[in-house]
Amino acid sequence: MKLKNPIKLASIAQQIGAEVIGDENATVTGINEIHKVEAGDLTFVNVEKYYKKALNSAATFVIINKKVEAPAGKSLLLHHDPFDAYNRLVAAYYPVHNAFSKTETISAETNIHPEATIYPHVVIGNHVSVGKGSIIFPNVVLYDNVHIGQNVIIHSGSIIGGQAFYYGKKNGEYIKWHSCGSVQIEDEVEIGSGCTIDKGVSGDTVIGRGTKLDNQVHVGHGVVIGKNCLFAAQCGIGGKTIIEDEVVCWGQVGITKDVRIGKGAVLSAQCGVSKSLPGGKAYYGSPARELKVVQKEMAALRNLPDFLKNKHM
Repeated sequence: MKLKNPIKLASIAQQIGAEVIGDENATVTGINEIHKVEAGDLTFVNVEKYYKKALNSAATFVIINKKVEAPAGKSLLLHHDPFDAYNRLVAAYYPVHNAFSKTETISAETNIHPEATIYPHVVIGNHVSVGKGSIIFPNVVLYDNVHIGQNVIIHSGSIIGGQAFYYGKKNGEYIKWHSCGSVQIEDEVEIGSGCTIDKGVSGDTVIGRGTKLDNQVHVGHGVVIGKNCLFAAQCGIGGKTIIEDEVVCWGQVGITKDVRIGKGAVLSAQCGVSKSLPGGKAYYGSPARELKVVQKEMAALRNLPDFLKNKHM
């Protein structure tokens, strides 16, 4: 997330009780997870094997739990628990609102186009926008900071903008990572019944223009889906995955986190995707492999009994 106003590093250090290594007068312009950082951002690292990744990232400021030399152009905040410090900062600058009133189902802090159709029993949180011609059917829930484009259709029972399923482990317990991202649904998207789309941890979850989701599709935090994609029922997409334009996923496809699916890829039903896949090809199975290769292997396997019989004659 980007801060509304830049903040001096010395001020942030004081808030979390950290020691500054570097320029305490430098200004922080954003607070983001390592996957989303840009110049001016503050991030954190608390595991030594990821020190190099964090220190060499685009982030200008890093909360770290070991005293090391700050790389050129960067400043560090030394803190015994970087995860907790980061979480407290996000909560301070992006507090969780009481999104839904007990008496009103649509927040006053919304921007709904007069030509959008909102059916009864829709619940809409703060800072939500709904574009011209969009239709939101009954029992849909739009959490805070969800932005719906034009001519979008969201069918009954879908929940958009819920908290990310993202935790840090501390003393044997799972501690929720405070989410401060949003959901961006572009024009001409259709979302089936019972779908769940989580907001990003610090960036946006994006559904690209013209993409269609069948019923009961789950999109994890920070996922970016391209234009004109098609997802059949019960697909699940892990957090921070990137799916390029014109990808087709048939029923019950499962995609792990942090991978990229190339443009025009077609994933057969029940594919299990554990790594990035090039575009322009069809895939089958779990783990997903190129369909043509699997078909050749299956054909050869069918001929194996006759081959073995003839070999021993």
